Amino acid sequence: MQIFIHYLLHFGAPLLIALIFFKKNWKKVYLIFIATMLVDLDHLFANPIFDPNRCSINFHPLHTYYAFLIYIIFIFLRKPLNIIGVGLTLHMITDLIDCLFMYLNCQECSINDSVLELFNLIS
Repeated sequence: MQIFIHYLLHFGAPLLIALIFFKKNWKKVYLIFIATMLVDLDHLFANPIFDPNRCSINFHPLHTYYAFLIYIIFIFLRKPLNIIGVGLTLHMITDLIDCLFMYLNCQECSINDSVLELFNLIS
């Protein structure tokens, strides 16, 4: 279920946002949203590249809270930066939800402390 929700949020949510808020140019906006997934290239610098028990938030360089803040700021800039900002922010929220799933399924797994602090703050 976690994998289904993860990819639904990565591909379905951007499609819905493009269709609802950018009716005239939804295809172009959706392609920009999909292109923002290139932010995951920072995973290539990790060892191992993929770890199913690793939360990407605050682990990979482009998934830090500082980067997240910059992506949110992009939302308030002019096109196309605002569209890129929405795509990147959605991506981070999706990855954060994925971390939450990991934490709920295995609290002892290798989730980093800063994300645990965020979950405690939210709850």
